[in-house]
Amino acid sequence: MRLSYLFNAVSLIFIYIGLVAFSPVIVSFIYNDLNSAVPFVVTGVISGLVGLFLKLVVNNFLSQDKMTDIKKSEGLAIVLLSWLVFSIIASIPYLFFNLGIVDAFFEGTSGATTTGATILTHYDYPKALFFWRSLSQWLGGMGIIVLFIAVLPQFAVAGRQMFFAEAPGPTEDKLTPRIKNTATALWGLYVVLTLIQIGLLVYFKMPLFDAICNSFSTISSGGFSPNPQSIMGYNSLPIMWIVIVFMFLSGCNLALLYRIFTKFRINLLWKNEEFKTYLKLIFIVSLIVFGILFLNTHQHTFEQFTNSVFTVISIMTSTGFYSCEYSMWSVSAQIMLFIVILFGSSAGSTGGGIKIMRALIVFKYLKREITKLLHPNAVITIKLDNNTVAPDIVSQIIAFIMFYIAIFIVSGLTVSIIESNVVVGFGGSIATLSIIGPAFGHTIGPTGSYESLNDISKIIFTFNMLIGRLELVPFLILLNKDYWSLKK
Repeated sequence: MRLSYLFNAVSLIFIYIGLVAFSPVIVSFIYNDLNSAVPFVVTGVISGLVGLFLKLVVNNFLSQDKMTDIKKSEGLAIVLLSWLVFSIIASIPYLFFNLGIVDAFFEGTSGATTTGATILTHYDYPKALFFWRSLSQWLGGMGIIVLFIAVLPQFAVAGRQMFFAEAPGPTEDKLTPRIKNTATALWGLYVVLTLIQIGLLVYFKMPLFDAICNSFSTISSGGFSPNPQSIMGYNSLPIMWIVIVFMFLSGCNLALLYRIFTKFRINLLWKNEEFKTYLKLIFIVSLIVFGILFLNTHQHTFEQFTNSVFTVISIMTSTGFYSCEYSMWSVSAQIMLFIVILFGSSAGSTGGGIKIMRALIVFKYLKREITKLLHPNAVITIKLDNNTVAPDIVSQIIAFIMFYIAIFIVSGLTVSIIESNVVVGFGGSIATLSIIGPAFGHTIGPTGSYESLNDISKIIFTFNMLIGRLELVPFLILLNKDYWSLKK
């Protein structure tokens, strides 16, 4: 592990995220609220100075190696440190609005990791802060490292290890031989989808500021909204369906969408097992939830159907928007929502959860093992989209799911004991680990807040967010003593 690589990469993160932190100042000027610009000016200056200091350390005390031969362990370390740095920087502005250190770090991390869990109990804050909340989610949705690989030469040279350390999913899915071009293509699609959604929301009478913030949070699968009642607050079916469509797209594999949009081959969707499973799950679970609601209320309005589809997609893609108070639904309906939480969205999407691709591979693995019990001499390979899945990939996926469940149980039990509330403990654990945000129950449900929780519970949930966003691997690597062999 070479310190020069780590310090050099982290210094760039501080400097450039510090520059981005100045952007809400523009919002302050537009709305003639100059006092609200101060937190972001201070954040930008602090971040920039820390970055320059680290750059000075590299120049004066450490070797001047360029990041051309970065190792996988170093790539993982840079990704982990980058997300910690981004979360810390994202937290600083909240300190100026009477939030404590723990609450500020919780809210900042929730934004950076696109979780959408909030400690805010009211929305009497400047527009600049709401812009920052949504902007931090938008930057975190595609990934800080992917962005820097696309725009910074220093990261593009050695971007492969960092790109796949940050990319959500079990396979290395790249669009072009050069990682820089892949990162640029993905960010290009990301920007285009965001602009289209903004335009559609404005067309259907959503205020421009709200349209920008909600689009940032939709495309990133984040869920922060400037409206205190989320999408429900706009009381518009067209707006709900626009958000539904873009939440659905954000839950798809973005590399797959890029190929479809650039090659005009929609048939690629029907050749992709993960997409077909994703679509079937949404369709089936939405119908079941709608049926359960009908049996309980004897209402079958189009609005109730819309709420069913909206909630299932929002939960499954880990967006966290809400169009109704789903924590008031029956237990059977909430169980269906819990099922889609476990599946999550597609690999290579902006969403969280275990990912459908992993679930598919585990299902095929179990099916193979059952078949082998009946036919011990049979040679059966696991295939996805007619491609053989390597045994080591299967082992990694099984290990991932085991650690995922272990972290969920440990954090759930711990918080349940601290809060004396099982619903808060396990509901909050799955919601933060799957980076969904709102959970179940009155306290931390869609219209609730994490503010009333014990600080220790908030810290546990904060690290759940980071672990869920980075999909465990960088954190598990930290447990290996060989990882800590540092060099200048």
